Amino acid sequence: MEAGVHFGHLKKKWNPKMLPYIFAEKKGIHIIDLNKTTESLQEASAALKQIAKSGKKIMFVGTKKQAKEIVTECAKRVSMPFVTERWLGGMLTNFNTVRKSVKKMQSIEKMLTDGTFDSITKKERLTLARDKDKMEKVLGGIAQLGRVPAALFLIDIGHEHIALAEAKKLGITTFGMVDTNSDPNKVDFAIPSNDDATKSIAIIVNYIAAAIAEGLVERQAAKDEDVEEVTSDENEKKAARIQAEAEIEASRGRGEKTARTPGAPKRRIPNTGRRTGAR
Repeated sequence: MEAGVHFGHLKKKWNPKMLPYIFAEKKGIHIIDLNKTTESLQEASAALKQIAKSGKKIMFVGTKKQAKEIVTECAKRVSMPFVTERWLGGMLTNFNTVRKSVKKMQSIEKMLTDGTFDSITKKERLTLARDKDKMEKVLGGIAQLGRVPAALFLIDIGHEHIALAEAKKLGITTFGMVDTNSDPNKVDFAIPSNDDATKSIAIIVNYIAAAIAEGLVERQAAKDEDVEEVTSDENEKKAARIQAEAEIEASRGRGEKTARTPGAPKRRIPNTGRRTGAR
């Protein structure tokens, strides 16, 4: 409550579909039911944890001034893509074209490090540097994104309506902070909360990031277990093979001892039969 998660918008700006999540009205402002917020947050966190555990990417989208810094910090902490500047139209629906721009930005960065910049004119260097800065600002958060993400987490679904529409078109799972002036049915997992206060955004986004981090830790632990199982199986097979080879060698050794040595005198076999005389 200290963070103001429960504060909604003015009554005249409310969306009737948010009625199940509204606790009361005070001085013309709707108060969000924090019990519903907690339930929705836990449900969304569990779903995001499973997505992270499966190795898929979750994109954070928060272009509002209050959310930029928080979203950047939390997304970097869990190594997930993020958008905190202007949402480029077609960032998801026209992902291949956006990916080309990202590759161009990365090629300019490579030119900076390998000394190619030294062989071009000052004017070209300035032009490339400006292009890189411009692309870094907009595309820096998705530079490591090789494919369309599996889920989107949005701060204020009304403000990020273009991103939401693109995600819906592609069938991407959507999660979002929903205030009393928004439609909670537009996202798959709605978290009723104040999406304007910095402290409120920080609490929700940090909780979500912690759940994703937990999913990533479990994924790594499962990988380590698989590696250990494979290693133990290989060791067992190796031990069995060595044992089999040893047994073969031992049987060969016994065979050589029992076999007749070449050049040794033949053993005389006594004749137990009766000698018969000539007729």
